[in-house]
Amino acid sequence: MESVMSVIVLNLPLVLCLLVGVALLVLEVFVPGFGFPGVSGLVLIVIGVVMTWNTYGPVAGLAVTLIALALAGISISVSIKSAANGKLSRSALILNEVTPPVDHEETNALLGKTGKTLTVLNPVGFAEFDGVRLNVVSEGSYLEKDKPVQVTNVEGNKIIVREMKG
Repeated sequence: MESVMSVIVLNLPLVLCLLVGVALLVLEVFVPGFGFPGVSGLVLIVIGVVMTWNTYGPVAGLAVTLIALALAGISISVSIKSAANGKLSRSALILNEVTPPVDHEETNALLGKTGKTLTVLNPVGFAEFDGVRLNVVSEGSYLEKDKPVQVTNVEGNKIIVREMKG
């Protein structure tokens, strides 16, 4: 038992690199984009594999690579299953609201309507049409607040506006 503890203590940086790397990969599943957690997790796993390879040889390095991949796969699948049905599904991390379908007749009725910007459009912001506040996108890149605009196009739930001159 004492030899197992001494092996773990001697290899603590290696074990920490692998465990923290896998944890960061699991976190990356729930964070949008391929950002800091995913890249950091991959770097830490590679560092752990290289440390194993240099210390114990290529067979041990390959074994740690397979173990790290299996651990990451199992952790991610358990996390996703928990996000769907388990405790994680009830957390604030998971969006449970369903977006209502877009009513194309209603959005197409907006074509040609005029209104004014309620916020700066850079290029996204809010505009008001007939007393209704809507999230809109400008054709250009920037429109100031309180400018008259007209709906030129509707693509799904994206309402595109253009500044009216005069």
